[in-house]
Amino acid sequence: MADKSPPAPTLTDHGATRLPSVDVDAYNAELRGGGGFIGDRASNRAFRAILEDYRERMRDNGADPLGETPSDEISKKKIDKVLTEGDPEAAGVVQGVIEEFSQEFAAVIRRFLRIKSWHGTQRIVVGGGLRESRVGELAIGRTSVILKAERREIEVKPIHHNPDEAGLLGTLHLAPSWIFQGHDCTLAVDIGGSNIRVGVIETRLKDAPDLSKAKVWAFELWRHAEEKPKRDEAVERLADMLLDLIKRTEVKNLHVAPFIGIGCPGLIREDGSIRRGGQNLPGNWQAKSFNLAHRLRELIPSIDGQETAVVIHNDAVVQGLSEVPYMRDVEHWAIMTNGAGLGNARFTNRPPASGK
Repeated sequence: MADKSPPAPTLTDHGATRLPSVDVDAYNAELRGGGGFIGDRASNRAFRAILEDYRERMRDNGADPLGETPSDEISKKKIDKVLTEGDPEAAGVVQGVIEEFSQEFAAVIRRFLRIKSWHGTQRIVVGGGLRESRVGELAIGRTSVILKAERREIEVKPIHHNPDEAGLLGTLHLAPSWIFQGHDCTLAVDIGGSNIRVGVIETRLKDAPDLSKAKVWAFELWRHAEEKPKRDEAVERLADMLLDLIKRTEVKNLHVAPFIGIGCPGLIREDGSIRRGGQNLPGNWQAKSFNLAHRLRELIPSIDGQETAVVIHNDAVVQGLSEVPYMRDVEHWAIMTNGAGLGNARFTNRPPASGK
């Protein structure tokens, strides 16, 4: 049976192409080539595969300077340390991986720039797992150098915030700023294939009307992949996490805006349902009878005495929106998130609203 919950208070459509500060020109592009998705060539998995290939060739000619730990189990911190403090040959392996991966990443970006909706992109910020290590940052920097050396007028930069926080902070830009007036903070959700993260964001509008001073005040993380819950169990757990955070704000006398912003994998319909791309979530989130926004409003009907509003968008879009305050010097920009695959979104800045 289809969800018959009443419509949410009007803010913006879920998965909207027009948001308060930017137009979303495209997102979740799934380009194919060579028998698979183009983006897979620049994923975390691809980085580890290149690392393993180098190590196999080293074993063929002697010992592996990185030891016996499988490539997909070596921590980012360990790889960073090998580069800066390790044996010169081991560091050479890591340098070789950075170079080969960067060449692949540059090739992927060239392919994206051929998409009509990506024409004229001036800057790409990179989030996801690649951003969380020094080696990843070097790969991002090397990719930018490769493209600039080709006389391309584009730069590739790491996202400003830690990707885990960016996925929460970006939700502020899903709603018009008036909804935060008179409140200290708001609720944010980042749903992934392995984890669900919820947080309270201090908006700090008085310090910075453009939300550049906003910060994650508190968060909770649930690794749902370890427990394998059913869909309804996962949604109820998500609601409980949000309610727990609301209680924590009450103890600190913080006033929470009646808004929950959510980043979620896949293509998001206007009504908040998932068209496709939610296959890694617990249970069937793409069923026509399921609507996360409606269900959350049933479980959390009001916040601070006002009716709850919920807005859902693609997780790469939301992570990219955390960059809005830092993108006023360009017009067209994009994000790529290197994870299991390559999340992506492209934006065009909108002129500030009069009187804002």
